[in-house]
Amino acid sequence: MSGPAIAPGSRFVDLHAHSTASDGSRPPAEVIRAAHAAGLQALALTDHDTVDGIPEAEAEGERLGVRVVRGVELSAVEGNVETHLLGLHLAEPRLIAEQLESLKVMRIARAERIVVKLNDLGVRVGMEAVLAQSGEGAVGRPHVARAMVAEGWATDVRDAFDRYLGNGRPAYVGKDQLTLADAIATVHRAGGIAVLAHPGGGGTRARIEQLAAIGLDGVEVLHPSHNAEDQARLRALTDHFGLVASGGSDWHGAAEGPRTIGMMKVPADWLTIQDERVATLRARAQVA
Repeated sequence: MSGPAIAPGSRFVDLHAHSTASDGSRPPAEVIRAAHAAGLQALALTDHDTVDGIPEAEAEGERLGVRVVRGVELSAVEGNVETHLLGLHLAEPRLIAEQLESLKVMRIARAERIVVKLNDLGVRVGMEAVLAQSGEGAVGRPHVARAMVAEGWATDVRDAFDRYLGNGRPAYVGKDQLTLADAIATVHRAGGIAVLAHPGGGGTRARIEQLAAIGLDGVEVLHPSHNAEDQARLRALTDHFGLVASGGSDWHGAAEGPRTIGMMKVPADWLTIQDERVATLRARAQVA
């Protein structure tokens, strides 16, 4: 629980960041080096639908004195709406690795369907180019977009999404996903806490109450997409329903804005409170 020794004076953490294990642009060890350079006490590696980057991140964290919180960002569905769920403080990532591998296979199949649609539209991008962009990571639409840019079919990633890959665009393909309830249960089986990622204006009282009833442990209060009103509302709801607050940059590796590592100034005290919640949940599980 305590992690490696932390340099004195550290006051902030970042509990939402991505590496090349999914759709980030920097390897896990480099993400931890960036966290160290930013003066962070701890960082949660929360790659999309994979925990493959955790061992590398932990090794670098041990070397530099940065605590690595084992995490994942699961794609789930809530009704017909895609929802992202952060699993933090995973006691044993291997317990959900099989589930995540299934999702990874589904992501590849989805990318293949997107490529077929693009080809039908005259955009001659091959699956090999997409996989070259994803490397060993879990393939997603950003990798398709990067392949399109690399081969001259789009000016940048945003252009690829705006014209082809975004929701409702001609090459869009929906995901086969976990239900949100199943995603929460998956995180709990791994000994972690389930945190609703970047709910924004959708983080209403009724919704948070409903999700708390099916096992949600926390809410991402601090996120680059949240304005001051969102933050205040979400923090109040988190406190009201006895949930833990979380936050992070959702960093994917950019050297400059609009999102930079540590930018949300998440208090280290929030991590302490999460640790206490994790210890309580695990103690209850042992008694049960």
